[in-house]
Amino acid sequence: MKGKSSRTPIRLRLIAAGTCLVFLAGCATTPQTAGRLQYGPAANTLREARSPNVPTEKRAADYLQVAAMTAPLLGDGAQQTPAVDTYNAACGELAILLRDSEGGRLWNHPLTLTADNKTYHLRLEHAGNAVWAPNYFTTFVGADQIKEKLIRTENIQHGVGGALVGVRKVDPPEKFAPRRGITAPVTATLDFNGTDAKLALRRPTKQLTGNVEGKTRPLAANFSAPLSYFQPPGNLTFMGLFGGFNASDYPAPTGLYFLQPYDPDRIPLVFVHGLFSTPWTWVKTINGLQADPEIRKHYQFWIFAYPTGNPILYSALRLREELAKADQLYPNHKPYVVVGHSMGGMLTHDQVVTVNEGMWDKALGQSARSIFKENSGNSLIVRAVTFRANPRIKRVVFICTPHRGSDLASNGIGKIGISLITLPARLTAVMLDSLTSADLTQITGSSKRLPNSITGLKPTSPALPVINSVPIGVPYHSIIGNRGRPGPLADSSDGVVAYWSSHLNGAKSECIVPGPHGSCELPQTIAELDRILRLHLGIRSTSKPAATVAQASSVAQ
Repeated sequence: MKGKSSRTPIRLRLIAAGTCLVFLAGCATTPQTAGRLQYGPAANTLREARSPNVPTEKRAADYLQVAAMTAPLLGDGAQQTPAVDTYNAACGELAILLRDSEGGRLWNHPLTLTADNKTYHLRLEHAGNAVWAPNYFTTFVGADQIKEKLIRTENIQHGVGGALVGVRKVDPPEKFAPRRGITAPVTATLDFNGTDAKLALRRPTKQLTGNVEGKTRPLAANFSAPLSYFQPPGNLTFMGLFGGFNASDYPAPTGLYFLQPYDPDRIPLVFVHGLFSTPWTWVKTINGLQADPEIRKHYQFWIFAYPTGNPILYSALRLREELAKADQLYPNHKPYVVVGHSMGGMLTHDQVVTVNEGMWDKALGQSARSIFKENSGNSLIVRAVTFRANPRIKRVVFICTPHRGSDLASNGIGKIGISLITLPARLTAVMLDSLTSADLTQITGSSKRLPNSITGLKPTSPALPVINSVPIGVPYHSIIGNRGRPGPLADSSDGVVAYWSSHLNGAKSECIVPGPHGSCELPQTIAELDRILRLHLGIRSTSKPAATVAQASSVAQ
């Protein structure tokens, strides 16, 4: 071993330091119609359908009876009337009942059900471009029953059908599935031909209207509820801090996670969070983007989760490996667009440039030659510092990204953070075996200090000029926060990252948003992302174009 690992800091010390370090951080069913008017003639039948004391098949027949009574009264479907609300409740709650009751015994089988001396024959519509396969989801949750903790403005479309959240959670877990499963908006509708009924699980992200009861009508849908289903555990600020200080405190294993079912027809939009942050940083941003039907239709949302105390180049390697796994599992997926905030933007930057051994030799001289001589090409450290641009990434967006570092990483706050970060034992062992005291001194400024994320954020980090010397080979955009303090743009800052560090020549656009470092969820940021994503699709945007780099630079001058 060529160095000594630091001791794990106690939790009380973490809490004491949290206040100052936060400046480095980024940013069985119940009635669906509760509180709404119900269609009077169906009220008693609906009440019985909701009773857990009634046999499941009788409840299902009651739901069919309610839907059959209200289906002729749907009108154009755009108005919320007692009949429409009652029909919607019957459709959604019937789907939940059949899928979940008795272990799903009645699900996806032709059923003959009797209510009030009327016999119905029910079947499920099979998969199509705008209809989910009946057995894809393992359970359904009423969209109205999901509590919105982080989202203030829901993306809802009024129409016909029961607005549900479909949840797919299987054992063993599928690759890239979050702990709670993969979710999607689902609209359950019933069509009748006499006493023959067909239950369809419609895909409102694919098609906002459907032919229901012989007429094209808007589908009821809640596009925010599937996102809110992934409820954050506890205090996100301190969770991000603890996860940054100690990887074992991070709320999820390092990896790429799909927030929606994989769709070969939609572009993977990958979000990478920043230092002392978590994937929940992106909830409001994604929800804001989903307000645009074109974004919902053409993009699928993926997130990369990682404990943020690890060295930046190591975390970038893990992101590279996760994208490679997705390429292997889904070789025909559409090319990526990647969005990174703060340090996550640095991980993103490392995906679209090529860095080789010679560049490190030029930057570090003998230390670099020693590292490459003593470590094989497939070693962890060599794979972390040498890499090729990912050809499947076609556009990137940097939000408040310190491409040239942040002065905060060098001051007192940064020193506290450096001292508190505990690296994973395996990573510590690899670096101690791979780096000499002289190497550590050149990389971190101390022969006893291993590199971590905050040392990599210092403007003096030797990795920064190496990364920034390489041209980015895909279109890239910058969104930069500005707290609005008096002075020229060139001297501005978001409070954590200065403009001189965030600005990149050659960017296709540079948008200055009036906010602090955690500006991911600002309306201006979301509008600019929407514009960029529409630009990527070749679709005209209604948003005002961002200032070009030349325009922004002229303002700075």
